[in-house]
Amino acid sequence: MDLEELQDVRRNILDDAIDEHGFTQQNLVLSEVLPLMLDAKLIDSEDINESYFINESENLKINAYTVNESGERLQLFLINEESLDEDTSKDAFLFSQKAEYEKYFKKCVKLLKQALKSELHEQVQDADPVKLLINKLSSIEGFEQFDVFEIFLVSLTATVSLKGASIQPRLMRFDDDKLTVSYSTSEGVKRSKEFLLIRQVVDLNFLFNALASGGHREVLTVNFQKSFGYDLEVISAAQEKNFESYLCVLNAEILFDLYKRYSTRLLEKNVRSFLQFKGVNKGIKDTIRKEPEKFIAYNNGLTITATDASIFQNKKKLYIESLTDFQIVNGGQTTASIYFSKKDGLDIAQVKVMAKINLVKELKDQDLNQLISNISEYSNSQSRVSKVDLRARNPQLVTLKQLSDSVITPSGSKWFFERAKGEFNTKVRMAGSSAARIKRDFPTSNRFTKELLAKYYCAWGEAPYAVKKGGEKIFRAFIEQISPEDSQDEVVNIDRDFYESLIAKIIMFRSMEKIYGQGKNSMGQLRSAVIPYALSIIYLYSDGSNHRPDFNFSKIWRSQEIDSDLAEYLRSLMVLMNDLVKDYSASDDYGEYSKNQELWFSIKNSREINEFMNNDNSRKIFANYTAS
Repeated sequence: MDLEELQDVRRNILDDAIDEHGFTQQNLVLSEVLPLMLDAKLIDSEDINESYFINESENLKINAYTVNESGERLQLFLINEESLDEDTSKDAFLFSQKAEYEKYFKKCVKLLKQALKSELHEQVQDADPVKLLINKLSSIEGFEQFDVFEIFLVSLTATVSLKGASIQPRLMRFDDDKLTVSYSTSEGVKRSKEFLLIRQVVDLNFLFNALASGGHREVLTVNFQKSFGYDLEVISAAQEKNFESYLCVLNAEILFDLYKRYSTRLLEKNVRSFLQFKGVNKGIKDTIRKEPEKFIAYNNGLTITATDASIFQNKKKLYIESLTDFQIVNGGQTTASIYFSKKDGLDIAQVKVMAKINLVKELKDQDLNQLISNISEYSNSQSRVSKVDLRARNPQLVTLKQLSDSVITPSGSKWFFERAKGEFNTKVRMAGSSAARIKRDFPTSNRFTKELLAKYYCAWGEAPYAVKKGGEKIFRAFIEQISPEDSQDEVVNIDRDFYESLIAKIIMFRSMEKIYGQGKNSMGQLRSAVIPYALSIIYLYSDGSNHRPDFNFSKIWRSQEIDSDLAEYLRSLMVLMNDLVKDYSASDDYGEYSKNQELWFSIKNSREINEFMNNDNSRKIFANYTAS
């Protein structure tokens, strides 16, 4: 990684973040960065709540937020708008001091503190997208739900060291902090709560590494001594050529601290994408409540993998100080359940858990991944873990890639399916003098990743709430639909008909995104929920019905766009859906509640949808756009 390569990453992101009027938009920069953060496992989903707010006189700013899958972590996104300037000089995009980033973090931290103290209500209007967040943060519900605030500063700058003969990129970490807030419960009882505050810079260094890793998670190093103040006493169980095994007993407080700090980043990919973290396992919770001292006897314990460790001996005892590439491959439900049991007020002081630590070493990346995958599969007995291949080399994805490389649209163009992370940028770099032509041939509008593919494909179905969740959940659902594990289920045939229909669905989805709009010119702030919900309604009244004809996607494929009558119909459906999401939501946080199946059931069975889908305009559209 050198400065020129970092500049290339910056230029590519800025090129893809230009709107139809030629201006660089902060929300488009964020949409380019989020998939890389998802791959690195910093976030659970690329679906976020856009909530742009700035008050320059008060030095306050936020761009977006999301709540992690298990619900205890509020993640806030902040963009360094100064780093988006196309004319920034080479020196100006080099940051070497923490203070250069701190001034941006302070804007979001100050907003967070004022919101927690209910000092922002007069500054924020009801129509502002950030209003829901402000209300949540100042409510009893927010105080009790959130334990961690994590701020991501997206800055298209290179973090460097100016020491030595040449400028070198370097990693810059920020120490965790704490926020203590006093509040009164609904019963009038005064309480004080301490929140963990985490700050992380998402700079060009991070983005380059994320692209270069090809979609692998960011390596997680857990330093037990530095972060939590203790070392793990272990005994050596095996010393083999490719791995070492250690056994230890973990106090539940250690697992609580680990989960609070790292959440689902602790968990290996297949385990993480399968387990449900909302709702504590009843058996585990009952043991903690009634017989905590017997927990170690009843529970199967944890299996942990790592690729490196800091191990030392003291007074003939063996200790682990830190583990590199830390992953819990079995025991994710145990870890999460212990965390939420204490959060619910249970005493975990007497709870202990057995753990086996496998230190994998001296293997090539492919062999390493396979060994860790095998350890994960064979050690899981408490929860079924699917064997589904979530990687880019899934045979169905390979076939789809071959089709995207060969099939030419009726308009004479092609689409680019980025099966592996960074594939398009690699193609551009290798093209040399033809790079500009490739970028023209495959604009952003004609490219899609495997994560976006899952969203587009699954939106045409009856689970828009799952599409709203995004991330590995929806990607797993997609893979299991086209290549089910159950041998009795039919594997989807990935042929030209499938490909043409898929591209038509992408065109329809992206057309709806443009119609809905973004920012001040949008019809609302619920685009990521409204579009899959609207598409699912159309599916329900066409392909999903036993007595109605299928939707005719071939019309969209032939023209590579949607006609004006369909565009106007989709606009009216989305306007209705925007209102229905609000009307039928059981929470003021409409974006988060739209991830619940209950909302989908309420909307699809509503009087308003029944009337809309059976009016004269709907009959006319379906007559034109369904196959005879």
